[in-house]
Amino acid sequence: NKGINRKGGGLSAAALTTKDIEDIKTAAALKADYLAVSFPRSGADMRQARELLRAAGGKSQLVAKIERTEAIENLEEILEASDAIMVARGDLGVEVGDAAVPALQKRMIRMAIERNKVVITATQMMESMITSPIPTRAEVSDVANAVLDGTDAVMLSAETAAGQYPVEAVQAMDRVCLEVEKEAEPDFSGARLDHSFLRPDEAIAMSAVFTSVHLNIKAIASLTESGNTCLWMSRLSTRVPIYALTPQVETRRKVTLFRGVYPINLKTASKERDVLLAEAEEELRRRGAVRDGDLILLTIGEPIGQSGGTNTMKIVRVGGSKKS
Repeated sequence: NKGINRKGGGLSAAALTTKDIEDIKTAAALKADYLAVSFPRSGADMRQARELLRAAGGKSQLVAKIERTEAIENLEEILEASDAIMVARGDLGVEVGDAAVPALQKRMIRMAIERNKVVITATQMMESMITSPIPTRAEVSDVANAVLDGTDAVMLSAETAAGQYPVEAVQAMDRVCLEVEKEAEPDFSGARLDHSFLRPDEAIAMSAVFTSVHLNIKAIASLTESGNTCLWMSRLSTRVPIYALTPQVETRRKVTLFRGVYPINLKTASKERDVLLAEAEEELRRRGAVRDGDLILLTIGEPIGQSGGTNTMKIVRVGGSKKS
C-alpha cells in the first residue's frame, strides 16, 4: 500500500486502494474531523471518497493531498469537490520536479483562498530537526513564507513522528508563525470583494472583516452553527482575531484549522439575540481578548440556531452602555 510516483505523472493505478476504502470506513467510525485522501487525480476521486464516507455514516471534512501531476492539471475540480487541500511537497516534487514546487505552492494557496477552501502546507518544513534541536535559517524562512502566502496550517511529519526533538520542532514552528503574523499586513487581494456575493452570510462575513480593519476592531465574535461564516472571514488576511462561538463541539473542532479562528464553547441556552451577544462580549473580556473601551464586531443569524443563517453584524464598545 505504498504510493508510487513517476516523474511527469501518467500512472494508471486507481486513486483509492482497497486499504483506502477500509480506512475511510474506520475514519467514519472514529468520527474524524478531517480525512486526508492521498494521490487524487481528479474531482471524481474526491467525490468517490465522499460517497464512501457518507455511506459509512461519516461527516468528516475531506482534504485532498496534491501529490500528482494530474492533480495540478485538475486542481480547480479537485478544489470544488474537497473541503481542503494539502500542498504535499514531497511526492509532488518527485512528479513535477523540485524546482517547480515553490511556485506551485503559491498558486495552490492562492486558488484555495479564492475558492473558500482550507489549505495545509506540509513536508520537510523543519526536516533538520529530526536530529537537531534547532531549525536551519532556510527552514525558518520556508515556514514564514507559507504563512505570508496565506496558508491555514503548516504541518510537521517525520520531525514529530520519528524525530529526536518533536516538542522542540512544534515550539520552533509555533514561534515562527506567531512572529510572522505580527508583521503581515492586511491583504484583500485574494478576496471576492469585487464580485457578487452568492449568499447573505458570505456578504456579512466579507463586510465584517473589511470593517474590522478600517475601524480598528480588536476582535470579531461570530456566533455560528456550522462555522461557514468564520471560514469566509478567515480567507481574508488580517491581524484581527476571529472567535467562533458555538455550542456545537464538531464545529469547534472543525474551525480550529481555519487561519486566525479560535473556537469558544457558547454555554448559554438562550435564543435571545441580545443575551447571546452580551455573553459573547463577556467571554472575550474574560479571555483577555478585549478590554473596556475596545470595539468588537459581532455577527449572528436570525432565527437563532439556523445553520447558514448569519444575517446581522453589530459593532459594540466593550463596557459601554452605548452601542452602534
